Amino acid sequence: MNSQTIAFFLNGAAGQLECALDLPPDQTPRGIALVAHPHPLYGGTMDNKVAQTLARTFIALGYATARMNFRGVGLSAGVHDHGLGETDDMHVLLAHMQREYPGLPLALAGFSFGTFVQSRLQRLLAAQHTPPQRLVFIGCAAGKWDLGEVPASTIVIHGELDDTIPLADVLNWARPQDLPVTVIPGADHFFHRKLHHIKNLVTALW
Repeated sequence: MNSQTIAFFLNGAAGQLECALDLPPDQTPRGIALVAHPHPLYGGTMDNKVAQTLARTFIALGYATARMNFRGVGLSAGVHDHGLGETDDMHVLLAHMQREYPGLPLALAGFSFGTFVQSRLQRLLAAQHTPPQRLVFIGCAAGKWDLGEVPASTIVIHGELDDTIPLADVLNWARPQDLPVTVIPGADHFFHRKLHHIKNLVTALW
């Protein structure tokens, strides 16, 4: 993402996982953020522009921010596992980050398919009585995958003109939870020419 990005590899259940770490400049991290990318079978990688925007946002907020390529993407081994194995691999990344930066609060962020993975990881952590500090869902995958309920503090941002995950599906998911959804007028699924709104909104809502 930039000259300061640290590339590293972890061992997951399906083999090598390609990861990237960015640290807030000139300060001790105040937390850990994990960013999950969109669907691997449709070109999603950790270098996706929305995923990078989320990473930059959390770096600016002072978080040690890690991304990974899901199974079968880039230099990560294995094949797509419909979010199940991907959740396990994200947990491997979390364990690594918590060893490196112990005791810090955790934020989970995802875009599209990545929101499904992070919703599963959030439920796992909550069941272990170690819930994340907060979730950030961009273009969330409601209606395509079972996101379940999320904490009331979750930041949900969606594009008005998203034709991959219709806004109506997101509202139908959010309504029973009384969960606010921030809609960016004119934005498509990939937030073309609207990426700055993601950073500004997450920063303001944090």
